[in-house]
Amino acid sequence: MAEDAAEDTDALVAMVRILSPHCRVTRMSDGVLIADWRRTRFLGVTTADIRKFAGGASGERAEIVTGLLRAGCATARPRRQSDAAVGLWLRGVHLLIRTVGFGRALRLLSLAAPAYVRADPAATEDVERLKRAVQSHGHRSWFVNGDCKAEAMTAFVLLRRRGLKAVLHVGVREHPFALHAWTSSAGLCIPDADPRGHAFAPVLSVGGGGQ
Repeated sequence: MAEDAAEDTDALVAMVRILSPHCRVTRMSDGVLIADWRRTRFLGVTTADIRKFAGGASGERAEIVTGLLRAGCATARPRRQSDAAVGLWLRGVHLLIRTVGFGRALRLLSLAAPAYVRADPAATEDVERLKRAVQSHGHRSWFVNGDCKAEAMTAFVLLRRRGLKAVLHVGVREHPFALHAWTSSAGLCIPDADPRGHAFAPVLSVGGGGQ
């Protein structure tokens, strides 16, 4: 019985991860009740369906996810940006920093990069792909010229707009004095947190703790 309860809990956690942030889940005797407070709607999901979602066949999972999406209770993950789109974002962010300054640009992040809404972590391969695109455009463009601040902010914005967790760090090195910025997600850093082997002590982090 205890093992079944643990499996049901794990299955429910897996389902909750895809729900929209305005939905709340309440356990019932034979399943759960999903309350959509934004539209004042309710959806019941049986224990059997929850178990299918976590450990059933791919077709069964797809059917359940489709039902949640149609009901407006689940958030579909936006597609990743194309390589060309990453370049446009990078140049735009760099222009913003040059126009208003890095400090003011940081204050605008909440508008361009809303708080992440998914509980599942970013896939490492997706972050690696974004890192390659950001750094490739940054190093090829005479306009951006490898600016770590623009690269870090671009990565942060694009990851968060896909609903994924990311944290932007600003670090300092004393000897010789230098500032550096990077975004961390899925165990990777964009750009590298220690370029050329130089370590930077973080003095500011944006987006940690689910902000």
